[in-house]
Amino acid sequence: MDKFVIRGGNPLLGSIRVSGAKNSALPCMAAAILTEDEVILENIPQVRDIETERKLLTSMGAEVELGYGRAQHRTSIRCAVLSDPVAKYEIVKTMRASSLVLGPLVARTGLARVAMPGGCAIGGRPIDLHIKGLEAMGARITQEHGYLEARADHLRGAHIVWEKISVTGTEDLLMAAVMAEGETVMENCAREPEVTDLATLLTAMGAKIEGAGTPTIRVRGVEKLHGARHRINPDRIEAGTFLIAGAITGGDLNVANCEPAHLGALLSKLELCGVRCDVNGDTIRVRSEGGLRAADISTEEYPGFPTDMQAQFMALVTQAEGTSVVAENIFENRFMHVQELIRMGANIRVDGRTAIIQGKTQLSSAAVMCSDLRASASLVLAALVAEGESILDRVYHIDRGYERIEEKLRSVGAQIRRLGEVFGKRAAS
Repeated sequence: MDKFVIRGGNPLLGSIRVSGAKNSALPCMAAAILTEDEVILENIPQVRDIETERKLLTSMGAEVELGYGRAQHRTSIRCAVLSDPVAKYEIVKTMRASSLVLGPLVARTGLARVAMPGGCAIGGRPIDLHIKGLEAMGARITQEHGYLEARADHLRGAHIVWEKISVTGTEDLLMAAVMAEGETVMENCAREPEVTDLATLLTAMGAKIEGAGTPTIRVRGVEKLHGARHRINPDRIEAGTFLIAGAITGGDLNVANCEPAHLGALLSKLELCGVRCDVNGDTIRVRSEGGLRAADISTEEYPGFPTDMQAQFMALVTQAEGTSVVAENIFENRFMHVQELIRMGANIRVDGRTAIIQGKTQLSSAAVMCSDLRASASLVLAALVAEGESILDRVYHIDRGYERIEEKLRSVGAQIRRLGEVFGKRAAS
């Protein structure tokens, strides 16, 4: 398995570029199922989850081309024939987003068999919300042998009230509704930028959608969608991770190709910590002037503080003077990074879904284990300021959502190298 070797102590200086959002790209790739025509997506990140989605669509009969390099980072998807509308377990077992093909498959073919999703073990993401919504639209759903099977001669518009805000649920039902008969009204919808990005693509494909990015979305079904070209949003979580990297190392870092409007909750907390954040178009300059100050966070649905930034923020406040409190309200098992941070010298106590961090503590190098995507990022951040040389094992987790993070960090002064294989190529040591 791949490992990162990181020697701490270097401030990050210069400019680092943010890739496209994995959590936007995955539902947009699934949306290509809804048309026989070609869908072209630009600003696609080169991460493992995208490769898994390519394999999934190809296994169903789609033609998918992924291109990387200068002026590329794009994919072309043509689902002219979907000969096997099944999301097989052996493909999707490492990716939570597999459930996103359920809605578009039923809408397009009337049949879908989807393995229960895998991915990070950070807590329950119940798919029953997807099931209830599809049943309200007329689908018949059964479950056996680890698969969900959905059948529908014709989906019908429905009034759906989400009992719990769900990003993937909102996206899945939105894709089902665009070709359902009549009007669908969904209330208590997720407002994340990734939902809005998907709606922008669907609208370009001919869908009739109002209210994306608000709690209430209205969809008037159409008989057929056509192809489109769409550019994926910048990854707000990658951008936030790099902002914290600049702050925690006492650097002077420009985070380029991001969308500052999507980062409001994080930017306000960074400023409370004593971090200066200057916005200039699509670039944010981050500087830590003087010592860091403690600050509390409580994770919430967008536009609140994102759960996907909780672990990274916890790493930051280990270096802040005073006591910080981190409350995790989205997932029940998202403190798996805490024990690894403690191994590096952090002073953290967990009480249920709350973590109390006492700073400032000098972190020291250690061998640590990555447990999920965002936990991996927090350990990278901690290692950047730890004394000595840390070894991070199982970094395939971070490859699921960060594009060549070691190369980007090394370009701004981090001492980080990869040991092992990356996307089938021997990584430089």
